[in-house]
Amino acid sequence: MESPVSSIESLVAHFEVYVKTTYELSKLKLVETLTNLTTTLMIRLIAIVTIAIFFTLLNIGIALLIGEKLGKSYYGFFIVSAFYLLVGIAFQLLFSKKIKKYVSTSIITQALE
Repeated sequence: MESPVSSIESLVAHFEVYVKTTYELSKLKLVETLTNLTTTLMIRLIAIVTIAIFFTLLNIGIALLIGEKLGKSYYGFFIVSAFYLLVGIAFQLLFSKKIKKYVSTSIITQALE
């Protein structure tokens, strides 16, 4: 039969191994979560930049087309910018809380996976 001291030493040794393993597992889970979050954000950032460049060039073309029809090219830029001002104001008034909630939920869900 084992002595109580050796049983306690064995239990302490097993507990040390358990704590070290749990610590390493937590580190690996954190690294995985951060990696997933970072790659998702990078992919979305690349997509957003690409779409932004596309729409910028499209808007320049539309502004030049409108300006050509009105006789002065800068008129087209004024009209396009006024349109985006109105869209931005409407967007802010109607959807800002919903978008904030969606983005927050998305980030939290991604971090907890």
